[in-house]
Amino acid sequence: MRAARVLTAAAIIVSLSSAAEAAQRHRLLLPGGRLGDAVNALGRQAGISIGIRDPALAALSVPAVAGKLSVEDALERMLARAGARAVPLGPRTWLIVSAPQRRPRSQPQPPQRVARLLPPKPRTKPARPPEAIEPPAEEIVVTGSKRQLPLADYPGVATLIDGDDPAFAGLGGSEALAGRVSAVTSTHLGPGRNKLFLRGIADSSFNGPTQATVGQYLGETRLNYNAPDPDLKLHDVQRIEILPGPQGTLYGAGSVGGIIRVLPNAPDLYDQEGGASTGLSATQHGGIGGDLAGLINVPIAEGRAALRLSYYGESEAGYIDDLERGLDDVNRTRTVGGRAALRLRSPSGWTVDLGLTGQHIRGEDAQFADRDGKPLTRHSYVPQDFRNSYALADLVVGKHWGDLHFVTATGAVRQTLTEHYDSTRMGGPPTQFEQRTEVTMLSADTRLSREGPQGRGWLIGASLISNRSEQSRALGPPDVLKPITGVRNGIEEATVYGEASVGVGPAITVTGGARLSHSRLSGAALDAPLAFAALLRTIEASRTETSFLPSVAISAEASPHLSFFLRYQEGFRPGGLSVTGALVQRFRNDRVATLEGGVRLLGGRDRSFEGTASVSYTRWNDIQADIIDFDGLPTTTNIGDGRIYTLDLRAGWRPLPGLMLDAAAVLNDSLVTNPAPSVIMTPTAPLPNVAKVNARIGAEYERPLSRAVTLRMSASARYVGRSRLGIGPILGEPQGDWLDTRLGARLERGNHAWSFTISNLLDERGNRFAFGSPFTLNDTRQVTPMQPRTVRLGWDVRF
Repeated sequence: MRAARVLTAAAIIVSLSSAAEAAQRHRLLLPGGRLGDAVNALGRQAGISIGIRDPALAALSVPAVAGKLSVEDALERMLARAGARAVPLGPRTWLIVSAPQRRPRSQPQPPQRVARLLPPKPRTKPARPPEAIEPPAEEIVVTGSKRQLPLADYPGVATLIDGDDPAFAGLGGSEALAGRVSAVTSTHLGPGRNKLFLRGIADSSFNGPTQATVGQYLGETRLNYNAPDPDLKLHDVQRIEILPGPQGTLYGAGSVGGIIRVLPNAPDLYDQEGGASTGLSATQHGGIGGDLAGLINVPIAEGRAALRLSYYGESEAGYIDDLERGLDDVNRTRTVGGRAALRLRSPSGWTVDLGLTGQHIRGEDAQFADRDGKPLTRHSYVPQDFRNSYALADLVVGKHWGDLHFVTATGAVRQTLTEHYDSTRMGGPPTQFEQRTEVTMLSADTRLSREGPQGRGWLIGASLISNRSEQSRALGPPDVLKPITGVRNGIEEATVYGEASVGVGPAITVTGGARLSHSRLSGAALDAPLAFAALLRTIEASRTETSFLPSVAISAEASPHLSFFLRYQEGFRPGGLSVTGALVQRFRNDRVATLEGGVRLLGGRDRSFEGTASVSYTRWNDIQADIIDFDGLPTTTNIGDGRIYTLDLRAGWRPLPGLMLDAAAVLNDSLVTNPAPSVIMTPTAPLPNVAKVNARIGAEYERPLSRAVTLRMSASARYVGRSRLGIGPILGEPQGDWLDTRLGARLERGNHAWSFTISNLLDERGNRFAFGSPFTLNDTRQVTPMQPRTVRLGWDVRF
């Protein structure tokens, strides 16, 4: 049956499609002189990536270009007499190559171009690169490397996804991102309370005081520290960069699994822009949902200041029925949010970006069901609602001096998560558990970098972080909750770091770096019983930690179509305090080290085939994880050491004009090698939430139906293999082994577009997460089913 579903999904994918929108026009002022300098300026002004593999091409002389032009027109003017041409490789991606030699005069000559007297035919963006494909050479720049580093020269695996990818139709968030990228997995407690994991580095299923394993960033600014994923909607986003594996040298604590960096669209200093979208959805076995979003960009002083505002709201239908309370579709979720961004540019080239981001999520009830009951139903005695409020203010200042780049970023975050669980014991009166987490974070990062050819260059930087989190808890009848012991953790961290890449011959680049961090940790119990006051004073003492994180990497180009890389990187998370019953106890810092090697293959005419394969070994010492104590309360401890073997495979192919096929798979083999004596578990337990197989296949196709109408179509299928909920006998429940299939179509005509999407096409139930409430988990087996088949109709307009 499973094989039949997989074959059905594959057949659907091979038959469907997607493509792009008309080229945007920009106010450009490009210098004459070296082609390399001119394309760098074009990339910055238009927000795109342009690569040149041949150093001789970069040295060619080109004329200055100015005016309100599309990228294609600007490149055409720039390269008209340079003996070069620009090859489109993605929606914001170009590669400059040598132009073919002219045909001998004895051969028929192609028609000569003449001045356009009629309005030009609308141009569509080329097919976007697929998920997890390492696009060729310099056509995409990995800014997550904190340098303008061409992807072909980046010594590691990176996934770069365009912000208007079909997977984000409507108001996609982290759930859509996990569905788009095989390396990304998540718990499924609900929007705004999940934990994200990258490529098998997963600690536990619950929201305790441990720091996140994945560092999340909005542009240059850090989004979280030891709070759950804020799940900001991917609205008005330029692209998303995902770097799996430890990133300790550049990003410090909390990046043991990697980083996810969302780049929002920056204010346009020249052109006014606006847009709006709306959609209506229907969920089988559930209710009706809807979404609304909009944006406006207003230049305040042309070329000097601009304001960009975006907003959105969404109501996701519920589909879980609570039979005990006689309620249907209890798990509806509502989200509202937006962003304001102000950009200022001085005549000398300094850029100042001010941003405000806010979002509020309210879940009316939990989204789990009883494993042994009727599908999509459960029995609970009290509401299990949750709320997540998130606010971010950030300031980024930067300047370019040729290939020298300076940037400093400062951010302030306030996040509050309130969760309710059903803690009713079998045969007892209805009781409720409340957990409230409040996080305040200040972060600052300043760096200076220089970019050179073939990814060579250097950077130096310093950062400061101050994070304070309070987790208060209460238990009792729903209307008379009484406080129980909670915990407060604080950390102040100061860091210096650096990295340099040097050439060893013409085809080999060696990169080395290091990060030195000094942290001061403090903690205290909240609402603790007076009887434990003397004991707590011995635990609450603050302490300091110093961490040194080295890294080394090698990248080598065997041929224009084949390259290799090898990297060693480390990461860590600081320790803290956690609660066990009425007591507070320490947990130690943990540390991750990964050795990874890989190969990239770029082949076919205009590089129509791209593939990447990497294998890695990860050693994880003193793993911090959340477990369930004897009272049914979540607590945090060090469970032991672990190791992970990972095989990461990605490929993309453009067999026909307008058609893009992609496939990706991540295979993990994990093991807790020497469990701590205080943790009850088998000696060969795998890490929690780490599936042995995560795989995805997709297809996108674009077809112009007329001069003004374009049809885009897409399809995908994603398989998530089996995993375990957590560590120990209570948390050893199996989960996973489900297939999600999606279809989409989009009809574009001028500034208007109409879309149609179907998620979970086969209406699978699955079990995404074998958890709902820690208090009833021992009595009732739980599942978190997939959202049933959902159909969405959407309309959007640009003006």
